[in-house]
Amino acid sequence: MRNKILFKASILIFCFASFLACNSTKIAEKFNAVAQESSSSDTRGEWQSLFNGKNLEGWHVFNNQDTDGKWSAIDGTLFFDSSSDAEGGDLVTDNDYENFEFALEWKISPCGNSGIFWGVQEDGKIDHTFHSAPEMQVLDNSCHPDAKIKTHRAGDLYDMIECSEENVKPAGEWNAIKIIADNGKYQFYQNGVNVVSFEMFNTKWDEMIEDSKFKGMEHFGKYRKGKFALQDHGNDVWFRDIKIKEI
Repeated sequence: MRNKILFKASILIFCFASFLACNSTKIAEKFNAVAQESSSSDTRGEWQSLFNGKNLEGWHVFNNQDTDGKWSAIDGTLFFDSSSDAEGGDLVTDNDYENFEFALEWKISPCGNSGIFWGVQEDGKIDHTFHSAPEMQVLDNSCHPDAKIKTHRAGDLYDMIECSEENVKPAGEWNAIKIIADNGKYQFYQNGVNVVSFEMFNTKWDEMIEDSKFKGMEHFGKYRKGKFALQDHGNDVWFRDIKIKEI
């Protein structure tokens, strides 16, 4: 009798152990699958391209979902053709971003003007990108009239803070920029140099707005999260290697 009891007990223990082993394997497999899926979908901290060099996928005209117009992808660049008879308008990303490192290269036509915006808001109450979003200026400093104004030159926080040094390259040459946004603190880099640093969403920021052309614009500089925009200022301009790393 004792041997029979021990035998049955051994069988029960073996079955229970097998059950645990089987389920532990399944749990581990599920855990690994979830972990891999999370890892593959979480691109935070990695550079992601925002322009595929072939078409305007991921972009659209501000307050207009169309992409047909003066903007096109040519030779791996995002090009604004001022001579085109098509409709223009600022080009914005489909997605919104908050904390990031954003980088691209730009070149401008002689005496040309454009700009790079972030925090852009799209709704029926906001008619232009600059009504909500600050701008890093894109400019031919050598001959555009805006170059006579200190805070309107290439690399400036437009109409608010001038560059610590003027290091923009001439029209027709590529300039590399980076905008870093980290919980309300911002840095501009132009051709490898930190040319502007500032903080938004505090008293000093409000004072800067009051001293600028954006005074009285109820939506300007109020948003931590929004779209990027490339400006249609009526001059030929090219952008390439547009990418972002969310932080």
